[in-house]
Amino acid sequence: MTASSGRIRYSGQTRVHVAVDCIVFGFDGENFRLLLIQRGFTPHRQEWSLMGGFIQPNESLEAAAHRVLKELTGLEDVYLEQLPAFSDPKRDSVDRTISVPYFALIDIQKCKAQLSSDFHAEWFILSETPDLIFDHNLMVEVAKMRLRYKAALHPILFELLPAKFTLQQLRTLYEKLYESTFDKGNFARKALSTGLLIQQKEKNKEHSRKGAFYFKLDREKYYDNFEAFLKFIPNMEKLLGMDKNW
Repeated sequence: MTASSGRIRYSGQTRVHVAVDCIVFGFDGENFRLLLIQRGFTPHRQEWSLMGGFIQPNESLEAAAHRVLKELTGLEDVYLEQLPAFSDPKRDSVDRTISVPYFALIDIQKCKAQLSSDFHAEWFILSETPDLIFDHNLMVEVAKMRLRYKAALHPILFELLPAKFTLQQLRTLYEKLYESTFDKGNFARKALSTGLLIQQKEKNKEHSRKGAFYFKLDREKYYDNFEAFLKFIPNMEKLLGMDKNW
């Protein structure tokens, strides 16, 4: 160690950059979407990228991720979950950079009005994600697998829904994530049995004259029972295609 200007530093060690990258998921009612930006500087200028940034001296990883998201979407209190770090020495062609990715779940309707134009951001259908810079495509795949696993156990997908929604919209959300079809009646019974949904008097009559009741999420129960296991998903292990310990 060496002392410089009253500070102790590790001698003989190479400095390494640490960054966060945010995989921002949304749902438009029919498809999962991924929020991407066009990179504004070289290398890879104008190519598609995840939104990210370097950790500032007095920031934690989580604080940096929240800052990056607020700069892009204008939103605070966004659901964020950390993923394993990406640390291949050659992953960034400029400098040795370790990236810690986070996936975020955002209500697209809340985001639309506040989305910053500074980053030329655009929502892509998740299954039609373009080639991204560095190892960002792999980050997206890791995030998608983690989301599938976590959503099978905990009610995190409600973060993607508007304030009021129908059971059909909820079922479509799960079907799109797992690329599967769930029985309408069974899914509705299981969703209602959680006690998380409050039926509204208002109906959505967009698709039928009879209409479908809107529901709202009981936020108090949602936060109190966030770690309670859901039982929405039949044949969970088969759908996930991964080890239970993921």
